[in-house]
Amino acid sequence: MEPVRRLWVLVVGAVAGVLLVTTSLLMTSLFDVPLLVSYAAATAQCVALPLALRRPWLALVLQLAGVTTFAWVQPDSTDLWPLPLPVMFLLITHVGLMAATRPWRDAVIAWWASALATILLVLADPRSRPLDDADVALVLYATTSVLVLFGAIAWRQRDEARRQLAEAYRDVELEQAQRALVEERNRIARELHDVVAHSMSVIHMQATSAAYRIKDLDPESKAEFGRIAAGTRGALREMRQLLALLRDEDAESDLRPMPDLKHLGELADSVRRGGVPVELEVADTELPDTVGLAAYRIVQESLSNVVRHAPGAPTRISVTVDDGSLVVVVENGLPTEVPRSIEETPGPSHGLVGMRERARLADGTLQAGPRPEGGYRVTATFPLEVSE
Repeated sequence: MEPVRRLWVLVVGAVAGVLLVTTSLLMTSLFDVPLLVSYAAATAQCVALPLALRRPWLALVLQLAGVTTFAWVQPDSTDLWPLPLPVMFLLITHVGLMAATRPWRDAVIAWWASALATILLVLADPRSRPLDDADVALVLYATTSVLVLFGAIAWRQRDEARRQLAEAYRDVELEQAQRALVEERNRIARELHDVVAHSMSVIHMQATSAAYRIKDLDPESKAEFGRIAAGTRGALREMRQLLALLRDEDAESDLRPMPDLKHLGELADSVRRGGVPVELEVADTELPDTVGLAAYRIVQESLSNVVRHAPGAPTRISVTVDDGSLVVVVENGLPTEVPRSIEETPGPSHGLVGMRERARLADGTLQAGPRPEGGYRVTATFPLEVSE
């Protein structure tokens, strides 16, 4: 049972306990109903109140049974027959509780059944009292119960309308947030296309045409320009993948698989050609796509940092599986050349931040820092067991 309904049951049950004592005593002292009969009938009416929250139709039967018992044992001189005020109050409370907690159709049926039951009580009176004796009680009950019924229904409909309005506001806010996200992603995609992709295209064109523009170019330089052009083409392919991802384009058939640990050999070769000796050790294991991509990008960024900040430094890449986790270690020694800045304006570095973010998105952790003997070490750990 949900917490709100459980609270309803506790509150209604407590109120019903108080009404049980009050009703039985009032019906005995004011209306001359025998104490045991009064207590039994009041119990039926009061138990029906909390029971209406769980078993509404059984509760209605109990409520009408209590009303019938009181009506049949009342003396001839009783006012407001067949519904004296304590009995009428419990019956109206039952109808209002149904209207406040059940669908409005159930509440209307309960009210109609109670009104019909009181009319049948008057017609089937074992004491054969005149029908005029019941006019005041029937009119008072019909008027009061109808007001309570529709008041409770209106109160519940108001809360339902507020809930629906709140849900509509949340849907609108969610749609606006999604629209803003799409617009921001498209803006980033435009910037990447207009700035980065254009610049890389220019680099590719210059590297490709260098052999024809520069006279007396030696074969080693031609090969190096060819490798630069090939690397630029690979970067452009990945850029197109990123742009398609940002724009939600359905271009899977034109995209190559995302890089993973199987592509570390190509990555190490490209760095070796840049003058950095790289030692590579990769364990042969099957990995989830998210872990493989995150590990590859972390190694890629680590090697880029070696090229920028420690050119010529001996570098070792180790990818192992240890105790159900993938451990990626990239460590380098001291540089053999003076680092040369490849950026025009200095600014905050986002490399470590990006690596930590990639590790976190794959449920992993990343540690980075200088080695005691000199150089730098990056260690990323990814759990391979799926946590439930």
